Amino acid sequence: MTETTHHTAALQAAADRILGAHASGTPCAPVRDLIDGPDAAYAVQRRLIERWLARGRRLTGRKIGLTSRAVQRQLGVDSPDCGALFADMAVPDGAEIPAGTVLQPRAEAEVALVLDRDLTHERHTVADIIRATAFALPAIEVAGSRIRDWDITLADTVADNASSGVYVLGNRPVRPADVDLRLCGMVLERRGEQVSTGTGAACLGHPLNAALWLADAMVALGTPLRAGDTVLTGALGPMVPPAPGDVLEARIDGLGDVRVAFAKEPAEEES
Repeated sequence: MTETTHHTAALQAAADRILGAHASGTPCAPVRDLIDGPDAAYAVQRRLIERWLARGRRLTGRKIGLTSRAVQRQLGVDSPDCGALFADMAVPDGAEIPAGTVLQPRAEAEVALVLDRDLTHERHTVADIIRATAFALPAIEVAGSRIRDWDITLADTVADNASSGVYVLGNRPVRPADVDLRLCGMVLERRGEQVSTGTGAACLGHPLNAALWLADAMVALGTPLRAGDTVLTGALGPMVPPAPGDVLEARIDGLGDVRVAFAKEPAEEES
């Protein structure tokens, strides 16, 4: 077996391991034993995306992860990562997420941007991002990991579509010029109790900085951001592990609020 063949087989084995966890609802072992480095991890992610698109899922945008400097230091990296968003990952504001939808869920409040122009330059400017953004929305991302116990390195989370789960968007669009996304304060509450706070500055110094990084990264990966894409720019505060029956509400200054509920487990409902 040649080195190239071995490399291809390892990428496919990593993709199959993660797809198996998706299908079974049972977290799997890390995949870092099969792949080495971000290039290989993104190659695994591409295999997942191609498989899902072939099954009829519709791509709706991208998410940015690892925007927290503390988390970057924890994983030994110096840049964010990214993953794909699909239409079946979008949950309406105020709706309930069925039990088991997201493996090992962790919720965080974010600024979402919706684009009305393509971003295809090799190197973009913040002005490019502003011109390309139709509006901003408050969002809750419920991240999830197919990797058992969130035992992840950069390679594991990138391969696992940046630990994606589902996302919830608010319903009141705001033009970027009408809100200070760097200084906007965020409060995330669970059943009325404050569980996470932060500001736009926690997201690479400014959510537009995160979007700028993503625009360049997607061109480098060969899949530029397009008009109509939703971009989740990254957490504004610490993640929260929701429990069945929880209700989370995020409020972001200038953008409004967004809310999501988590269904109880069937056994709890019957008791």
